[in-house]
Amino acid sequence: MSRVLLVDDDDILAELLTEYLTAEGLEVNRMPDGESGAKEILTGNYDVVVLDSMMPKMNGLDVLKTVRAQSNIPIIMLTAKGDDIDRIIGLEMGADDYVPKPCQPRELLARINAILRRSQQPVDTSGAASSGLTASGVTLYPSKRQAIVGDQTLELTSTEFNLLEVLMRHAGQVVSKGNLSQEALDRKLAKFDRSIDVHISSIRHKLGDASLIQTVRGLGYLFVKN
Repeated sequence: MSRVLLVDDDDILAELLTEYLTAEGLEVNRMPDGESGAKEILTGNYDVVVLDSMMPKMNGLDVLKTVRAQSNIPIIMLTAKGDDIDRIIGLEMGADDYVPKPCQPRELLARINAILRRSQQPVDTSGAASSGLTASGVTLYPSKRQAIVGDQTLELTSTEFNLLEVLMRHAGQVVSKGNLSQEALDRKLAKFDRSIDVHISSIRHKLGDASLIQTVRGLGYLFVKN
């Protein structure tokens, strides 16, 4: 059973989400504030975190910053409806996805399941998986969820790894934002959704060479194949 940590000070919403997610087969624990939430996240006892952006003691972005310094656990941010700035900042700081509040439990469940499907794939011990994907000096090991540039292992979030994997599997070819969203995030790209762009920017920074992922205006992104 997958374990979800819900960090939110809204008692009514937390009770609703906990009841719904539990009925759908997930084990849910809840922390009512950011300070206790950050400590609980770092126990390593959870598969995914649902984190509210506005909380007492320690807000969601501060929690995210604290956690990302030590862990790449998948994190879905709950953000105020229409608050695009918080969403973009959250993604830039390492959130895997976001859901606007007030959120529909069904939509949150879909986002959680999409992340779990990608991050909990069984290890493939075949020769193809062991050899990894290599292009332009970057090597990706899907079975290990590991990316290496030179002798350095990249600290990628779950979503960043998924996006890089899709781009490298299609190295030398343009991949549309719609296909990236479908293959990496397991959902259709919503209108005005900038999450793909923000994640790509972060991946470029971590690769240390922005030219490895090229923007093809009006079409999508291309991972350079050398």
